[in-house]
Amino acid sequence: MAGIVSVGVLESLVDVVVPPLVAAAAARYPGVQLRVVTAYSGHLQQWLDDGEVDLSLLYNLAGTPSLAVVPLVREDLWAVAPTAAGLAPDRPVTWARLLEQPMVLPVAGHGLRVLIDQARASTPVEPRIAVEANSMHVQKKLVVAGHGWTVLPAAGVADDVAAGVLSGAPLTEPELSRSVVLGLPRGMRTPPPVEAVAATLGRLVRALVHSGAWPSARLSVPAGEDGG
Repeated sequence: MAGIVSVGVLESLVDVVVPPLVAAAAARYPGVQLRVVTAYSGHLQQWLDDGEVDLSLLYNLAGTPSLAVVPLVREDLWAVAPTAAGLAPDRPVTWARLLEQPMVLPVAGHGLRVLIDQARASTPVEPRIAVEANSMHVQKKLVVAGHGWTVLPAAGVADDVAAGVLSGAPLTEPELSRSVVLGLPRGMRTPPPVEAVAATLGRLVRALVHSGAWPSARLSVPAGEDGG
């Protein structure tokens, strides 16, 4: 089997998913070359529709007339703070405490910002927005520099928390999570290399969740199902 397969990956999942996916695909399908592109979910969905990527990880998508989706994971979002705040993955943080801090948030209209605004609506406290940034990397840098706290998927900050660069904890009252799905074009025969990479990605996701390498995540599909 040979060919080039373009895989879309959410920015927040790059560290957790991309290195093991490249290794697994190279070992199992040495004739298949991966082309990895990263972006936010809306851009990746558009690129799937336009045929610029063959398959993609997306979030909070139930399917469209042009795309078929396979639910993979439900992952928690964390409050993320400087290390001095002392947040810990085993001690959830309430929204009330989070909103006492200045906030570094995604820009209005961003998918993650929509989730944040919906969740905080149950809390009477208005956020004090210090800065908005349309990049997870920039958000983390601003938190490290002491400009405020933020909210990000656990997978996007787990390495930083483990390294002592940031501190983080799951949110509670209310909890906040998102669904990660695998998207594929609908209504056409999937080429064998794309099908193979999709199945490899599905197996990898299950392994990452079971091993704890994908933190604060729960499988959305039965263990016997393939990701492709």
